[in-house]
Amino acid sequence: MELNYIIKEFIGTDNYELTSITDGLINTTYLLEDKDQAKKFILQKINNHVFKQPEVIVNNHLMINEILKANDYQFQIIEPILSRNHMLLVEDVNGQPWRMLSFVENSMTFISAPSLQVAFEAAKTFSYFLATINTEKLPAIEDSLPNFLNFEKRVADYKNALKDAAPHLKENAKGEIEITNQFLSLPDQWIEMEKTNQIPKRIIHADVKISNILFDQNHQPLAVIDLDTMMISTILYDFGTMIQSYTNTTHEDDGTAKNNFDPEMYKVVKEGFLFYLKEKLTPTESENLDYAAQVAIYIQELRFLTDYLNGSTYYSITHPEHNLDRTKNQLELLKGLREYLRSK
Repeated sequence: MELNYIIKEFIGTDNYELTSITDGLINTTYLLEDKDQAKKFILQKINNHVFKQPEVIVNNHLMINEILKANDYQFQIIEPILSRNHMLLVEDVNGQPWRMLSFVENSMTFISAPSLQVAFEAAKTFSYFLATINTEKLPAIEDSLPNFLNFEKRVADYKNALKDAAPHLKENAKGEIEITNQFLSLPDQWIEMEKTNQIPKRIIHADVKISNILFDQNHQPLAVIDLDTMMISTILYDFGTMIQSYTNTTHEDDGTAKNNFDPEMYKVVKEGFLFYLKEKLTPTESENLDYAAQVAIYIQELRFLTDYLNGSTYYSITHPEHNLDRTKNQLELLKGLREYLRSK
């Protein structure tokens, strides 16, 4: 069995138990229990169709861990585990890279925030993580997802998809296309701020959903996980995607959602995000947090709609209108956020 070969490369025994973890959308993840050592690990196959250079995410992870340790980071640190041949990545017969990570005992995750307090703690934990790793000198973090935050390209991709889309897809999405086109200039200020260096480059996590924090059984944070998307960009993106992720009262697949923006969640997430970062942010960063939240939601909506118009080739779908439902959901979320910001 091929998987057995990978496991033996890391732990050197057939005496193990393997359990699939299905929460992730990109990598294939297992809980591996080494019965001989009575220890548990995370075993993961890295999706090298998404992460073209798996060694980049491994090296980034090591650099981030060094910074955390050097700055007396108070939460647990996820450690990469070397194979018996002292390798951090082991390839299977298909050339797919595997890695093993330390496991945090008695931990749990949430797909969505179960309460305002847990949301606050999660945002505060990311705030602390980001404040800790953003020291005076940026390390040589490489981009594991080139052009992921190139919003100019995101807009261009959408326009090309709209131009080339099948007529029935454009007809089905007619209303959503009309609203999307009304907001096409929304990312312009963001793009201009980056081009003219009005906002500093920082290390960001780039995937700050609540499921990337481990909690104990009392809902207290234990660790920040999934460092695969770490990159150098603007910290506004982390705040924006935190709002995009936390404030939605429904699942993003729900295309029938109305009034799905939670203003109370917005307040506590913003408070948590600023807990350790407030003094570190420049005035321009602080002034653009509300704007960043709008852009993050809009860009995610744009990506869903682009994929729909392209025939749904990027995101996994369970039915033909899945990406259109996601588009509708994000547009409703953006509408709610903008109404809330106008009323402040």
